[in-house]
Amino acid sequence: MAMLEEPIKGVKEVKNYINGEWVDSKGKIVNVVNPATGKVMGKCPISTKEEINAAVEAAKAAFPDWRRTTPLARSRVLFRLKALLEENFEEVSRIQTMEHGKCIDESRGETRRGIENVEVSCGIPTLMQGYYSEDIASGIDEWVIPTPLGVFGIIGPFNFPFMIPL
Repeated sequence: MAMLEEPIKGVKEVKNYINGEWVDSKGKIVNVVNPATGKVMGKCPISTKEEINAAVEAAKAAFPDWRRTTPLARSRVLFRLKALLEENFEEVSRIQTMEHGKCIDESRGETRRGIENVEVSCGIPTLMQGYYSEDIASGIDEWVIPTPLGVFGIIGPFNFPFMIPL
C-alpha cells in the first residue's frame, strides 16, 4: 500500500469547486485506485471542515439568485446537463467501472438511470405549478406552491455513486 501513497506523474488531481472556482484543498490528498488493476487513476482531497463550510456558505449566498431563476430557465440548465450526459454516456460508464469495480453493463444501467433522474427534473415547470383547493373544510381554502428550500448536502452511497446524487 505504501507505493500507492507516492506521487504519481500524469495523474489528475481533483480540486474543490467553491464559489465558482476550482481551488486546491488543504486536506489530505488520497489516491483513487482502480480495484481491478490496483493502478492509481486519480487523486482526490479529503476536504477540510473549513473548505466544506466555505462551499456551504457560497451555496447559501448563491441560493437567492437561483430561487429567483424562472422554472423555465432552470429546466433549460437541466436539459443541457442531460444532453452532456448523453453525449458522454460511454465515458461516464467507463469511469464508474474503473472507480468502483462494477461490470460495464451495470455501470451503463446506472448511467441510464441517472440520466432518467435528470430527465424527470427537466419537467420542473410542471412540477412547480402547485394547486388550489377551495373549501377543503368549512371556510378553508388550500394553496400549495412548491418552492426551493435551500442548500443541502449528500453523502452518496458507494454502490450507486452516479445515480443517487442525480
